[in-house]
Amino acid sequence: MKVYEALNWASSFLKTNMRDENAGELLLRHHLKLDRSQLFSRMQEMMPMDMQSSFIFSVHKHVAGIPVQYLMGKEDFYGRSFFVSEEVLIPRPETEELVVGLLERIKRHFPAEQPLDVVDVGTGSGAIAVTLALESSQLQVKATDIAGESLEVAKDNAETLKADVEFLQGDLLLPFIEKERKVDVVVSNPPYIPVKEYEGLSTVVKDFEPYRALVGGVSGLEFYERFMEELPKVLKDRAIVAFEVGMGQGEPVKELLEKTFPQSMVEVVLDINGKDRMVFAEIG
Repeated sequence: MKVYEALNWASSFLKTNMRDENAGELLLRHHLKLDRSQLFSRMQEMMPMDMQSSFIFSVHKHVAGIPVQYLMGKEDFYGRSFFVSEEVLIPRPETEELVVGLLERIKRHFPAEQPLDVVDVGTGSGAIAVTLALESSQLQVKATDIAGESLEVAKDNAETLKADVEFLQGDLLLPFIEKERKVDVVVSNPPYIPVKEYEGLSTVVKDFEPYRALVGGVSGLEFYERFMEELPKVLKDRAIVAFEVGMGQGEPVKELLEKTFPQSMVEVVLDINGKDRMVFAEIG
């Protein structure tokens, strides 16, 4: 089978089975270890039999529901490649927007020369924490996760990308509360899908990405409500809170932050698709 034949077969097979045709190209490039321009320059070359077999097998696995990112073991985020496994949520473009918005507000809210303690809560793959550490030398980044398996993935990413991040295992901000540690910035993309909505998710998400990273209780707001109890115990007088939220959750989360921090400036920010996706609170 030539490269172009493999690509045509995958596109047709995926389309027939109601999967995104682009997955075929991603998997083919992964198996051939080629970028996009290299792939198109080698369309007439024959694929080695072992590579052809493994590619076909991976396409079938994606049709069965396994996300492409787990099959490749990686996903791009903020221009860098991150390891991913079924122990962590796959990083998404919307979360890149959260990082962009947070970096902008840090520059505006704090003196440039001031070192800042930042904690990424529920770090998963470590995408947010690692990116913040690499994008700004001003930030002294910490990251927490309740799952040791997730932290192992995050640590691998930090080591591979040479990011200086301190990792702590624990539930939300408890590792900081227990040690009476104060921070300047808290950022989190917590589980926010209501239990009822979880059942309606695509099988690619529901059957493979970790439940603990997706579902935020009956209302979807459970973790934000818990944050309101914990944030006052760890934030310094001048601080920033940055949350990713689900569609329709922007205003409820904004109200929670305004009630907890009456003197703060809180704003809901839409993502590139026009959905409420980020809530930022500037305190002090």
